[in-house]
Amino acid sequence: MADIAVELDERAGIQQFLETLASEELALASMPLNRFVASRVKRLLPKAAELIELRLGGACAIVCRRHGRSLTSIEGMLDRSTTWPYEDGDPGEFYYQRYAHPAGAAAEQALGELEGGHALLFPSGAGATTALLLAFLEPGKTVALAQDAYYGTGVLMRSLERWGLKLVEFDQTGPPPEGADLVWVESPSNPLLTLPDLAAAVAQPAPVVVDATASTPVYLRALEQGANFILHSATKFLGGHSDVLLGAVVSRDRGAYERLLEFRGRTGIVAAPDAAWLLGRSLQTLDVRMERHTASARELARRLDAHEAVEQVRYPGFGGLMSFDVAGGAEAARRVETSVRTITNATSLGGTHSLLETRARWEGDRVPENLVRLSVGLEDVELLWADLEQALG
Repeated sequence: MADIAVELDERAGIQQFLETLASEELALASMPLNRFVASRVKRLLPKAAELIELRLGGACAIVCRRHGRSLTSIEGMLDRSTTWPYEDGDPGEFYYQRYAHPAGAAAEQALGELEGGHALLFPSGAGATTALLLAFLEPGKTVALAQDAYYGTGVLMRSLERWGLKLVEFDQTGPPPEGADLVWVESPSNPLLTLPDLAAAVAQPAPVVVDATASTPVYLRALEQGANFILHSATKFLGGHSDVLLGAVVSRDRGAYERLLEFRGRTGIVAAPDAAWLLGRSLQTLDVRMERHTASARELARRLDAHEAVEQVRYPGFGGLMSFDVAGGAEAARRVETSVRTITNATSLGGTHSLLETRARWEGDRVPENLVRLSVGLEDVELLWADLEQALG
């Protein structure tokens, strides 16, 4: 029974601790602190006690569903239980975390509604990709991958070639090759920002996967256009705060969803409650964040395109992802990425803070040596432009 969450009411002990803390001077007079600040600290402590009282009181609601209440009674709460009691001798909606848990179910429902399908979460985008490939393909089957899709997707697929997977790459701006058992496109591609001919992709008989990490359902609902699956690295724009590692697959058909759900449970490629809870938080602000990403990125793309130190700008017109080639080759691009101050020189994308890096270090000659990828965050666009302008010289 060690794994079963129980109601531990420690409010009295915490309250006593906080009252003691609030009654002490904490040697404020001897500290190099302004007395005004010190007085504010003392006045805030009772409010902190009140807040903790509220949170602990809410924590009691976690066990409510074990006593017959519905899932809505724990909306917003985080349940980390790994196992739940049976209901009248039978497993209920949640019985073992590897198969499902409340935070994951809530986030999956929200994402599924946004995409118009059935969503499942995985511990990363790569985990979601792996599960999708293994659940629906077998040795000897062929996947046709967009040649400029995220490089990690191709690396993963090539690692499965020794298990019998066959990989062919194609230009996603045209039709996929004939004979594929699964077609995989990315809209837009990362970091070359091409858009797939989705109509041509869905016209052929094989199932179609659309990696919509950079589009999000705000700008693309691919299931409505005939795709069978949508894949997200939810770490990026869906999560949106650079604090959650997650992947997601949204299926158009219920049968495909159930097959993937069973595979996820058997293999244990399951997302943890904490990450799922954070995704649920983030989805509530997805629309407004994507609008801000887009507005700033459009303006930066326009200014970069006019800058004499920039050879080419790639931007599809929506979202917060773009790339540009710096005049002067690899060394010039390196100077740009090491000269930014407001923007962070780091990998990944889709967060509130802008990130920039050269990509040849990871992708080699599949991208130009002077290509810089920029993930536009939510900062003031004038601050971002001032930083880019000084870095470009």
